[in-house]
Amino acid sequence: MAKPALTKRQMRDGVSTTSKRSNNNSNSKAAVKAGYVKAAKAERERLQVERYERAQRQDQKQTGKPANHKAEARPQSGNATTTHVTRSETPRPMRNPKVRVERAKKLAVRQPNQEIQEKVRFFREKRLDFEKIEPVRIQKALSASGVGSRREMEQWILQGSVKINGKVAQVGDKVGPQDHVEVRGNNIKLKWPDRLPRILLYYKQEGEIVSRDDPQGRVTVFDRLPQAASSRWVAIGRLDVNTSGLLIITTSGALVNRFAHPSFEVEREYSVRVLGEVTTEQMQELTEGVELEDGFAKVERIFQQGGEGANKWYNVVLKEGRNREVRRLFEHLGLTVSRLVRVRFGPIGLPARLKRGSFYELNEFEVANIMRWSGLGVPGDKQTRDTTK
Repeated sequence: MAKPALTKRQMRDGVSTTSKRSNNNSNSKAAVKAGYVKAAKAERERLQVERYERAQRQDQKQTGKPANHKAEARPQSGNATTTHVTRSETPRPMRNPKVRVERAKKLAVRQPNQEIQEKVRFFREKRLDFEKIEPVRIQKALSASGVGSRREMEQWILQGSVKINGKVAQVGDKVGPQDHVEVRGNNIKLKWPDRLPRILLYYKQEGEIVSRDDPQGRVTVFDRLPQAASSRWVAIGRLDVNTSGLLIITTSGALVNRFAHPSFEVEREYSVRVLGEVTTEQMQELTEGVELEDGFAKVERIFQQGGEGANKWYNVVLKEGRNREVRRLFEHLGLTVSRLVRVRFGPIGLPARLKRGSFYELNEFEVANIMRWSGLGVPGDKQTRDTTK
């Protein structure tokens, strides 16, 4: 088909019919892009209103008073996010903006030998038969399925909002894969651990907090981790903001309980830099135990690692993880901890090649060994036992 003839103006300006069509295409793309921007803006405004209403409900629950709609104005689209407060009421503290952080880098490792690769493929493909899964408490099953926290689920159960096979559930009732569960009239598809969980070893840096939400807008370890598909990352234990080192993160709540619960007495090993020197008598005092403000505490083992000048390094092993316990033990002796690094938690040590702010994900064979150590079992074993039922 012959091309249409050019007009005199097109010949003069050097414009062809194809350029006219490209201009029309660019205009349509700009219109589509503008529509996307408008839709994204509307979504942000909707989320802003939802956050405001959620905060109002939380304040109402804490104070026990109905929300004062005259005192506070609901955020409107296109307006500032600040709330208008009367003189008789004090404004709520504003949350600091969240800081964007760079994602943690994954430690690159060489491929294992052929035998281990075959075991990795076996555990990756293996699934547990639902008939072998033992029943668990309803609040635990709902929490593991992402419906809400265990405490929140217990409240809903007490309110009669949860049903098992058509009957109103009670706190402590157990459910299995064959049971039908309803929450507030909605059918819930419970998630069951039919495969191995994921386990990450993260080298936490100083200044990061082990929490999902921080009003001060500080960097959390979960901001740096990759997304977990159809599951939720949970940290095994905590490290305070000024402590670095090994942080184990998993998708298994049962594994978290097996590591962190005080009744199991899993060892935590730390490298401690102290301003000053710990005498032999003071080491003996720490191993025998001292009385802190929240109870009796002691270390299992302590020995010197070296150091130069006024700073000395010590290796300390404990069987519990109370808040700032290592620092408070040395403060009891009149010494200040200038640096604290966790190097081991139970059978898992901090990898030598792992850099700060990076992570290593255990392969399926390594995860299976950890599950067997914890007594939880793996798909393919004769018996699977859950210590947190």
